[in-house]
Amino acid sequence: MPQFSTRRRVSHAAGEMFDLVADVERYPEFVPLCSALKIRSREKSADDAEIIVADMTVAYKLIRETFRSKVTLDRPKLQILVEYLDGPFSHMENRWTFQSTGAQSSEVGFYIAYEFKSRMLGLLMGAMFDAAFRRFAAAFERRADQIYSRNTV
Repeated sequence: MPQFSTRRRVSHAAGEMFDLVADVERYPEFVPLCSALKIRSREKSADDAEIIVADMTVAYKLIRETFRSKVTLDRPKLQILVEYLDGPFSHMENRWTFQSTGAQSSEVGFYIAYEFKSRMLGLLMGAMFDAAFRRFAAAFERRADQIYSRNTV
């Protein structure tokens, strides 16, 4: 099963980076391959985490796929967990972690593992997905620089 993980030190507070990643409605503006995102539901869990169910559409040339996932935003722990619900994958899990390294710096962790249901779709989109995931962390860092008006570390 393909997977990718990275850790990046950024010149933004952990809470700022959490808020940026948690703002899923804005993904089509800057996330590679994300052409649309629709929130299906939003609620609070018993432990005060926010749970979002969303449909994300990814597009590349003539290929367009939509998948549904459950996003758990755990602000007290500065963690975001994305669990796959429906779409072209047989499995997909994505985790974000945010650790403070100073007043205005943090380390952002990103992990994703996925597998397509269709071997053909996996062959068509696999390499492109790998390249996109490698650009995800940088895309969020650039977005933070734009929003919070600071340069990267």
